[in-house]
Amino acid sequence: MSNQPQSELTAAEAARRLGVKLPTLYAYVSRGLLRSLPGRSGRARRYLANDVDALRERGPALRAAAGALRWGEPILESSITEMTPAGPAYRGQLATELARAGHSFEAVAELLWTGALPSSSPRWEPVPCPELDGVLPLLSADAPHAAVFPVLVAARAARDGGRFDTTPEGVLPRARGLIRLLAAGLALPRAPARAKRAARAARIAEVIARAFALDVQPGTLAAIDALLILLADHELNASTFAARVAASTHADVYAVVQAGLATLSGPLHGATSDRFEALLAEVGAPELAERAVQERARRGERVPGFGHAFYGTAGDARARALLELAWERRATPEAAIANAVIGAMERARKPPPNVDSGAVVLRAALGMPVGAVAGLFAVGRAAGWVAHALEQVATGHLLRPRARYKGPLPGGSSEGPAPPR
Repeated sequence: MSNQPQSELTAAEAARRLGVKLPTLYAYVSRGLLRSLPGRSGRARRYLANDVDALRERGPALRAAAGALRWGEPILESSITEMTPAGPAYRGQLATELARAGHSFEAVAELLWTGALPSSSPRWEPVPCPELDGVLPLLSADAPHAAVFPVLVAARAARDGGRFDTTPEGVLPRARGLIRLLAAGLALPRAPARAKRAARAARIAEVIARAFALDVQPGTLAAIDALLILLADHELNASTFAARVAASTHADVYAVVQAGLATLSGPLHGATSDRFEALLAEVGAPELAERAVQERARRGERVPGFGHAFYGTAGDARARALLELAWERRATPEAAIANAVIGAMERARKPPPNVDSGAVVLRAALGMPVGAVAGLFAVGRAAGWVAHALEQVATGHLLRPRARYKGPLPGGSSEGPAPPR
């Protein structure tokens, strides 16, 4: 340790060296980022030049941290999903390749949860789903598919006294049963008897097919599996981050899924598919797609279902995979309108389709009802929420980011508050 006296700065000198205004300097002190020393004989507080210089060096890192939650730098480590230009890679395997290879959704969910892809499709044993009857009095007759899910999850949680076991052995059996419940719940509230029959199906894809009264054919089940796989995880999207925050408090798996569902419900996240479907209804016919796209451009409006902040002009590989599956199937009037809108956007050199519009086109080609994608999104993404919950609990720490205070300083003191002790 050096015994040399350290040079001291006045508040004005310290602020000038940092390139900030005095209130910002005092805010640094109040947040513990900078020490201030009492002045001699009643003089104003002083600042060590070394501390000021060290804080100035940290400036770029502090600014990067402030932007990290807005598609900025990574904020935590994860071994689950890597974001690549070719789409998300689950435990080192591209989601698009897993979908095209014909894996079941259950197998990919187990990959996300355990890190190992089963050699054959695992069987998730059907479990009783009394909630399918119990929640009906709480639902309106026209409740959207995704709006049913929070009620179902709450009902299941209330019946499960052992739900606070956050070990993989406690979480995974509950997760498998909960995903089955959500898939069967897609038939609610319109067809409760069909929901109960669907819940007994062998595979989650078959549960969904029966919930929507589709023909249970291998091609249909394979397409549903692919859709769920491509929706299963996307790194730290908003709903997954919310689920991880809940898991970091050691909340039970039902609370984790509820956190994800609540965040997914926002119009900037899981409800994008609904907005794209509304656009298709507004367009009405394939020959009107060009004009609709031009009118949106004239009004300066963004076309929902196109563009993605991560993939940019290269496009969302998940959307391409979903559209390929849709084009292999019979054409429907709604799918024809969607394809016309996609073509019009391409000719106008607008952003390419993303996973939301791709899922809508496949949904239409499969004969599922309007509004189904938001529910399917939740069923698939629940696998990712559970994977991230398990990983977060294993880290052993609470997710508690800090805010950079920008409001008025307490007390009105011109020199700002004393440093924390």
